Amino acid sequence: MARLLPLIVIAVWIFFWFRSKKRAAARPDRAAEVKAAPATGLSKEAAALGLLPESAQNTERSMPDSELDSLRASVAQGAWEPAAHFLAVTGRDWERRSAAIIGLADAAAEEDAWLTAWETARPGDPDAAAVRAKSTVFLAWRLRGSHAAKHTGREQFEGFHRVLRRSRDDIARAAGLNPEDPSPYITEIWTGLGLGYPHEQMHELWAQITARAPFHYEAHYSALQYWCAKWRGSEELARDFAERAAAGAPAGSLLPALRLVALYEHQEYPLRVRQYRTPEARAMVDAVLVDLPAVPPTHPRLAEVRHLVAFFLVQQQRYAEALEQFRRVDGHVGAEPWSRFGDTAELYCRFRERAVQGAS
Repeated sequence: MARLLPLIVIAVWIFFWFRSKKRAAARPDRAAEVKAAPATGLSKEAAALGLLPESAQNTERSMPDSELDSLRASVAQGAWEPAAHFLAVTGRDWERRSAAIIGLADAAAEEDAWLTAWETARPGDPDAAAVRAKSTVFLAWRLRGSHAAKHTGREQFEGFHRVLRRSRDDIARAAGLNPEDPSPYITEIWTGLGLGYPHEQMHELWAQITARAPFHYEAHYSALQYWCAKWRGSEELARDFAERAAAGAPAGSLLPALRLVALYEHQEYPLRVRQYRTPEARAMVDAVLVDLPAVPPTHPRLAEVRHLVAFFLVQQQRYAEALEQFRRVDGHVGAEPWSRFGDTAELYCRFRERAVQGAS
């Protein structure tokens, strides 16, 4: 019997090895549950659809925006007047105004001589003040860096908190100069997130925002980040916030997408597929697909939502629907979830190829 024991062990090992191979063959999509299949360049099917190769993808933006590109080019040359004119004529288009302020403030956080010239030429200009408030918050977050707290140094945190505290004066000034504008209050969400506003204070801030723009997507997305477990809330609070926002939203607001954001933000392994295939997740995606046709094509966050929906649709093996979203955003891929994981364009193209092949 002792002589037969090694042979028995080998036989058992061979049996289980063949069984595991058989199961794997019966589930060809199993590897894709953890990671999309590696990209090997532009397939002939993707090329036939007019899709762009990985090397041609813009990883800085989620959509083309020639107006904002022109404004940023102008301020880079020191000319603030086009930016001032644009914000003045934007009026009460709060979504577009917020997007322009974000783009201009990002530029000012790098070099603000043009903004200082604007403020000098037009003291008390509410638009310049709104850009200044947002740029101060951007500067604070740049001082902190993008790493987790355990990898962020004491000096970084000190600078971060010092500038965030300073931003509150800039925000208050901007809000006072244009009381109808929700933008300064939206900016303060990120101040509150960094400084750790208690929940009651965030509720008060949120009341100021919704009194001015009750269905503002940028505002809701920012507030949802505050309520996430990684910042000042929990998964339950974040999903409750997203559900309430989506349930009361008019058609074309993009707010149903907040449910997807809340689900995605609370996954320990965001690229794994199982959590995205539940009946609840499928219903969330369906609600967004119903909303999308009513969204104005110029909405500055539309492409960002299409990227996230495409990701969910691939995970749900709804390849034809996913491909429709990929075709609408191809060329500009600076969006979640692609931008979170290393090579943005590579990950985007991997998932896009799954949609191409699955829909063929």
